Amino acid sequence: MLPPHPTSPRILETKLNPPAFAVTQVARRAISDEVAASAVKLVLVRAPAGFGKTTAMAQMRARMEAQGLACAWLTLDRADNDVSRFLACLAEAVQRLGADEADDDSGPFDAVAALASIDAPFALFLDDFEVVQEPAVLGFVRELIEQLPRRGHVVIGSRGLPDLGLGRLRARGQLLEIDTDRLRFTLEETNAFFGQRALDALPPDMLSQLHRKTEGWVAAIWLASMALERHGVETGFVERFSGSDRAVADYLAEDVLAHQPPEIRDFLLRTSILRQLDASVCQALNPRADSAALLERLAASNLFITPVTGEGRAWRYHSLFGDFLRARLAAEMPDEMARLHLAASAWYESQGRPVPAIDHAIEGGDHPHALTLLATWAGQFLEQGRMRMLSRWFAAIPARQLRAQPMLQLIALWAACFTRGPWDAMRKLEQSGCTDSTIAEVRAGAHTLYPLLLAMQDRYDEAYAAGRDALARLPTGIPFADSALLNAMANVLAVMGDQHESQRMLDAARSRQGHSHFNRMYSESLEGLLDLQGGRLRQATARFRMAVDSTHAVTYNHSHGNAWAGVLYAGVVYEANQLTQADHLLNTYLPLARDVGLPDHMILSHVMRSRIAFHAGDIDAAFLALTELEYLGHERQLPRVVAGAKLERSRILLLQGNGPAARDELARADDPALWARERRQRLPAHDLDYLALAQARWQIAFGDARAALSTLDEEIRSANESGRHRRALKLRVLRALALHRAGDVTAAVDEMGAALQAASQEGFMRLILDEGPAVGALIQSHAAATRAQAAHGDPILADYLQRLLQAMGPMAPPDIEAPAPGAELAEPLTRKEIHVLQLLAEGYSNGAMAEKLFVSDSTVRTHLRNINMKLDAKSRTQAVAIARKVGVIR
Repeated sequence: MLPPHPTSPRILETKLNPPAFAVTQVARRAISDEVAASAVKLVLVRAPAGFGKTTAMAQMRARMEAQGLACAWLTLDRADNDVSRFLACLAEAVQRLGADEADDDSGPFDAVAALASIDAPFALFLDDFEVVQEPAVLGFVRELIEQLPRRGHVVIGSRGLPDLGLGRLRARGQLLEIDTDRLRFTLEETNAFFGQRALDALPPDMLSQLHRKTEGWVAAIWLASMALERHGVETGFVERFSGSDRAVADYLAEDVLAHQPPEIRDFLLRTSILRQLDASVCQALNPRADSAALLERLAASNLFITPVTGEGRAWRYHSLFGDFLRARLAAEMPDEMARLHLAASAWYESQGRPVPAIDHAIEGGDHPHALTLLATWAGQFLEQGRMRMLSRWFAAIPARQLRAQPMLQLIALWAACFTRGPWDAMRKLEQSGCTDSTIAEVRAGAHTLYPLLLAMQDRYDEAYAAGRDALARLPTGIPFADSALLNAMANVLAVMGDQHESQRMLDAARSRQGHSHFNRMYSESLEGLLDLQGGRLRQATARFRMAVDSTHAVTYNHSHGNAWAGVLYAGVVYEANQLTQADHLLNTYLPLARDVGLPDHMILSHVMRSRIAFHAGDIDAAFLALTELEYLGHERQLPRVVAGAKLERSRILLLQGNGPAARDELARADDPALWARERRQRLPAHDLDYLALAQARWQIAFGDARAALSTLDEEIRSANESGRHRRALKLRVLRALALHRAGDVTAAVDEMGAALQAASQEGFMRLILDEGPAVGALIQSHAAATRAQAAHGDPILADYLQRLLQAMGPMAPPDIEAPAPGAELAEPLTRKEIHVLQLLAEGYSNGAMAEKLFVSDSTVRTHLRNINMKLDAKSRTQAVAIARKVGVIR
């Protein structure tokens, strides 16, 4: 029987509330006034520990709530680098703002969309943000800020500069920074603090001296006040005091700690390992003390702990003081560390909370107990697909101890495979000895890894041979391994072109996967790939959506860190022209695909990111994504990844009208061995993007369009014979463009009409739109003919054509009246206007042009108005077309 599902609603509750108000708090009115007067998206409160960031934020929140703003709070910790945990907390915080999911039915709560839909003013507070390092989590927060409505704000408290694109926010005037200097107490605030501490009034000169020595550092002032309570103002303490660095704060904390009764001192040290304090867990660490009474006593003194409002009575240590206590515990009671962590681990285990139980066991260096817990829970976490968490734990356990647990060693290899990449996992597998284990299940299970790892390294021929050998060992006695092997072989066989046998393997994998969410994800992803290549976009979309929702319970708009399914799902969302949603998904999946190193997923995700950036007019970001892809291909010795970057770079250059550069990129991508392999294998990243198709596209735009027709006809025949109907559809679109370029307009419109009819049934959008403005005239012509026959037309096709034309935006009229090439314009363009025109032709948006030219958006708009007037153009597209005709730009 599986253990109960590990949930922790109480942790969520304590994270979702700011510290309770303390009577010793000084009102930071100047900071609150500054925030209230701003209309920025992001308020960043940044300073080292002990400068009162959290207190300032809590006061901002209180003031906003008093003014009628809805507010939500989330205190982060290291565990929030687990994407699913972060998203669960974020979703709960957003729902407390009163946000509802705008969409229909069954999908999981989408916090970004929910925030974007809120009409009323609100603020979301994220405290202790410095703990977040996971790129996927940072990506979510970046997008959350970008998608905020006009009256929405995010307030972040952090010790460092978070990677949230602050430069762009700062340039747009959407960032307010409250830094260390703004957080320092003024002399008046220092005086108010001592008054609220009910200390005897300090003489003005002594107060000024103390303020100067502390430099307004809140934590040092707080600790100094504790010392003054004991020493008094007549002892010369202030004269001796220097409070400008952490060492002094440690001295003051030690001075305070040394004067506490033994039971309080002992309690403080022993409970310092806890992130959250409540009576039950503290009692487990201090069985001979009355922990509930001690906590209340500390709370009453208001010296050491900060209350956390929420369910029950809970507190946390001031971060500076907590750090000091843990250092003192390690110095004074090093032998107690392991016992305390073990006691905490046991308490969390008794509460059915294995994640903190395992964390405490590992943090305390009690790896045997961690392995004992993992022996109970790791299998369930593996089935749920929580690979990153497992990988983090196993990486912290000495290899020698892990080798004594062969089954756990095998699980560690699976986790490494999907988090650290196939090369690292292969090295670990060969060093593990699992393939020669005396335990039959472990030995057979280890062999199931080889075909998967070889396929992930783009070595499909070797994967096929290894897989046939591993299949002969089934059943292994480990259901997860059996199902994973069958899925891996289904993938290998699909790439090798044996669709029938691939389908049979998928059916067998499903029959053995039981409750494995991970293997269900794997199966649905592979089935979706087969559907997509067969042109069944709607069915593929449903399968990919099911796949990303299948691994453990917490999801966030179908994105929780599963790169295998996630990149594929992002691809169909992109195909439906839902570019904002696709970009949101890529914020999660592109970093994971890069880290894991799956060649097809790396190509697909980076090309998508490049195309979305190009569509938005951020040309520099589009090329940067491809440069990163090419670098990854060279670094990992994956020629196919390098070639994928070059093909897409060629396509962008072609759309910019730069024929020679586009041809050069194609020549650099022409690796005969690679493309010969592509001809005999069905590689997902090259279903639509491969050399022969790219060369035909270039011939249509810059070369001999009629010569391209013969190539396209052969490619269409081959695609149809092999059931690759999506590829055939793409090739037919190119065939229509070739006919049009060759002057056969009627045949071109007919060909495009047939392609659009087929595409409309499944909803293909980007397959058409990614060919750029050249398809516009053909779509317009076919749409006009369709409208003329509206009474007898296909309503699905009519709606599809309307969506396509809307997505394409305004297009230049087919016949542009312009001066002859070389003729002089009535009013010549300035050098700056020509530069703007060139950027416009390359696809840059107004904002991107403003950044490149170091001018404002309004200046760019002025240049564009002048250009249209001088060229007698009615739109941006027409201006570019006229400028090319008269030879102003290429």
